[in-house]
Amino acid sequence: MTITQIEYIIAVDQYQSFSAAAEACFVTQPTLSMQIKKLEELLDVVIFDRGKQPIIPTEIGKKIIEQGKIVLQESKKIDDIILQHKGEISGELKLGVIPTLAPYLLPLFVGDISRKYPNLKLIVKELQTEEIISQLNKDLIDVGLLVTPINENGIHELPLLYEEIMVYTNPHYKFEGQLEVSLNDVASPDIWLLSAGHCFRDQMINLCSYQRTNKMNSSLPISYESGSLETLIRLVDKEGGFTLLPELAVDLLPEDGKDQIRTFAEERPMREVSLVYARNFAKASLIKVLEETIKENVPKEMLTRERGSVVEWR
Repeated sequence: MTITQIEYIIAVDQYQSFSAAAEACFVTQPTLSMQIKKLEELLDVVIFDRGKQPIIPTEIGKKIIEQGKIVLQESKKIDDIILQHKGEISGELKLGVIPTLAPYLLPLFVGDISRKYPNLKLIVKELQTEEIISQLNKDLIDVGLLVTPINENGIHELPLLYEEIMVYTNPHYKFEGQLEVSLNDVASPDIWLLSAGHCFRDQMINLCSYQRTNKMNSSLPISYESGSLETLIRLVDKEGGFTLLPELAVDLLPEDGKDQIRTFAEERPMREVSLVYARNFAKASLIKVLEETIKENVPKEMLTRERGSVVEWR
């Protein structure tokens, strides 16, 4: 059995196609198919059910592929050991970032990390949380940047920072004369929400005890759920009501926009932002560099968990 054969069966499992897997592995389809056939003959089992489309592994094939992923990741650690020994930071790191973090957190550190480590190639994808978890499990990305805890089997969470969750209100809404609001105040149908699939939406709902049936009594002109925090801000400004924003988004508001921010009277609600990766992660030195660079470039007060209480979403 060879590492190359293991790479091929993992690729076929990922792409559910021999031709797509061959393209991803930069070999011809006959070469890939021949190597997989040799592996099946060596092991005396059938790894893939070729009679189904898309191609899927057999029951024994699933077990072999899962073990193969561990073997492949462990073999990659040799490269990391050599790089650490030489004191080099180089290679490719594929990072998945959720949409409610990407526009606010990425600009704080990507320039710094590229200047400090010119031989490190950071490839960033904007993905929702469930997509990040799926791509980590399929080894399509190396690490994710998202909101935790997620309590996912096989996924390691490395907390980085803690963002306060705040209220962004229309200047003429009922919060106009208040500096602080209570949780009861925001349990209202007048809240603008993110669309389904965003973890921050679920935090909004958990924090506000929001019920969809309350929408019938809303004073808002339309029922609309956005995939963008920036869109929610514009809707609040134009149509009234309020929404919730994480602290990094608040930091980028213009000064007059910051006048529309209200904090909570109770203990500060927070969201925990973490790097997540598979437990058999092979690029330990690269993830350490990423962790350190992010922490160096965010406001220092955000590194402290004790300043509030984390709102879970999952």
